[in-house]
Amino acid sequence: MKNKLLATVDIGSHSCIMLIAAFEEAPAQVAEMAGGMAEEAVESAESSESAANESAESSEHGESAASAESVETADSAAAESAETADSAAAEPVSEPAVSEPAAPSEPAASTAPRKILVPKLQKIEVCRLGDDVYDGDAEDEEGKRPISEKKIAELVSIMTKFRMDLHALGADLQAVVMTEAMRKASNSEEVIAAVEKAIWVRPRIISGEEEAKLTFRSVREWHGKDLVTIDIGGGSTELSNGETAFSIPVGALKMFKEMGPIPGPEYKKFVKEAFKDVSFKGMTKKPVYLIGGTGLALAMVFLNKQVFDYKAIEGLELSISDLDAVTTRISNLSKELRAMLPGLENGRHDIIICGLFWLKSLLEKLRVESFRISTAGLRFGLLYPPEVEPEQKTKAKRTPPWLKKNNS
Repeated sequence: MKNKLLATVDIGSHSCIMLIAAFEEAPAQVAEMAGGMAEEAVESAESSESAANESAESSEHGESAASAESVETADSAAAESAETADSAAAEPVSEPAVSEPAAPSEPAASTAPRKILVPKLQKIEVCRLGDDVYDGDAEDEEGKRPISEKKIAELVSIMTKFRMDLHALGADLQAVVMTEAMRKASNSEEVIAAVEKAIWVRPRIISGEEEAKLTFRSVREWHGKDLVTIDIGGGSTELSNGETAFSIPVGALKMFKEMGPIPGPEYKKFVKEAFKDVSFKGMTKKPVYLIGGTGLALAMVFLNKQVFDYKAIEGLELSISDLDAVTTRISNLSKELRAMLPGLENGRHDIIICGLFWLKSLLEKLRVESFRISTAGLRFGLLYPPEVEPEQKTKAKRTPPWLKKNNS
C-alpha cells in the first residue's frame, strides 16, 4: 500500500478520540499547509460536534457517550470505507489552505518532497471517565477512586466500534494511550484489560510530561519551535516550550466537579494552590498556542461558526479581552441556551466556563496579552517518529590557576 493508513486512540478524561491518518509526500509549501490542514480536520471533530449532523450512534450512547463524528479528507478509498464503518458526520478536506502559512520546524530540501501527516478519519466519543475519578466512589488508601463498571462497559462499547472502523479501513493501530483519568484511577489495570480485549491492542498510560511533549511536537511540525503550547483537558493541563514540558493536574471537568459550572469566590484560592509548585521559567512572553476542545469551542463561539471552518480557526488570534467577552457571554446564558451554542453540545456546555477561567489564569502566568488556537493534538504527536533526546553535555572541570602552579 503506497500510503499506509496509521491510527491512534486517545482515551482522555472527557472524550475518546480515534485518528486514522497517512504520511503522504508533498512539496514543501504544500506539505507545510496541508500538514496543518490535516490536524485541523482532526480536531475539527471536537469542535464540529456542535455543528455536524448527529448520527444514529448518538442515541446509542445516551448521556455518557455522545455522538461520534467523523472527519475525512478527500481520499476516495478512505471515504468509501468510512461509509461502511458506521462513521458519523464527515467533512471533506479539499485543498490545503491556511489563514497564515506556518514556518516549518526544519527546512525542507528544495528537491525532496516532505512527508506530511494527512488525516483520513476521526471519531470522537464523549466518555467522561473523569466523572468517576473526581466524583465517584470512596477513595482508597492512596486517595484514588475506581472507574465504575458502567463506565467501563461504555468504554468497551466505544473501543469495539473503533476497532470495527479500523478493520474496515485496513488501518494499522499504532498506539492506544490513556491520560489523566487513568493516571488517577484506582482500578487502571482492570480498565486496561477491558480496553485491550475490545480493541485488540494493549493501551498505555502515559505521563503528563510525555503528553505535553507529544502535543508540542504536533504543533511544532507546522508552526515552528519558538512557542508555548497549552493543552487544557478534562482532568489535566499540559504545557511545553520544546525544552520544558510538564502537566498540572487541573482540567475543565475536574474544576466543574469541584466548583460547578461557574467558578465562584473559591476560585482564587483554587488557582493559588494549583500554581503553588509550578514554575513558568522559560515560557513567559512567547507565542502561545491553545490546543483541545476548550480552545475550539471558544473559537467557534467567538466567530459564531455553526460549522467547523479550518481556515477561520487555525491560527486564530484572540486577546484576553476577547476571552473575557466570550466568557461573560456564555456565563450569562442558562444551561439550556449554552448547550445550543456552537461547539458546546454533548456535555461541553457544563464545563466550558471552568476551562475559560483556567485559560485566563494560565495566560496571566505566561505574561501574554493574546494567544492563537490550533487544532493539533496528542493523537498526531503519537504518529511522528520518536525524537532522540539530546545528550546532556558534561562541563569540563577547570583547574584553578593556583593549583596548576603547584602541580608544575
